This record gives sequence, structure tokens and C-alpha cells, in this order.
Amino acid sequence: MKQLYGHSIYVQSVGVKNDLEIDGFAIAVCQELGVELSRHKARSFDDMQEWGDDLSGYDLVVCLSPASQRHALDFTRFYHIDVEYWPVLDPTGLGKGREAKLMSYRQTRDQIRAKLLDRFGPPIEVDEPET
Repeated sequence: MKQLYGHSIYVQSVGVKNDLEIDGFAIAVCQELGVELSRHKARSFDDMQEWGDDLSGYDLVVCLSPASQRHALDFTRFYHIDVEYWPVLDPTGLGKGREAKLMSYRQTRDQIRAKLLDRFGPPIEVDEPET
């Protein structure tokens, strides 16, 4: 999202659980597009609330699984926040061998990217910081 739209849209990545490490295959296929996930930290809705992140400050929650959609609808029932479900392939457990697994993860990555472009429009020109 940040690669496509910079900081014009505030984004927070949240999952149903936070006890999982970021998947190595997800890191690898995102790195192919210049997206760095290796330092990404998983967080849950509960974590966000514990850390003082006010859910009422968000306009939209995008869910990529039925479980996350149920959880988001439960958390947002007290707030005026749109919840969208974007069904995408769950690549975990698919494919035999490294290359087949990577192909499944690429398919999911590409589905998410296409949905971002459909929902938010073409990428914006992001100025690189001067060094």
C-alpha cells in the first residue's frame, strides 16, 4: 500500500492473531516488488486497543479472510467504519516444493495488488527522500 500510495493513506496492518511470525514466502515474494516485510511486526485488534490506537479514527477495514472479517465486524460494531472483505487465495500449505509455494504466494500478492488498484486507483508519484 505504501509503495503504491506513499503516506497519502494511513495504513495499519492487523491480523486476528499476533502470535505468528511473518511468513518467509510472503517476505520473499514481496521483496521481488521492492516491498520490505522482514521487519514487519504482526499485531492484532486487541494489541491495537491495548497500545491506544483508536479504532474510531479509521475509515475502512479490509479483511482478507472470513475469520478476519468476522473479527473486524465484531470490533467495529460500535464505530462507523466500513468493512470490506477481499477474498484472496490463502497460499499457506499450497504447492509442493519451494517454487510451487512461491507461485502460490505470488498469486496472492498479485490478487491483493490488483484489489488495491481497483479500490484506490492508480499509484501516486512518491518522491524519494533526499540523501
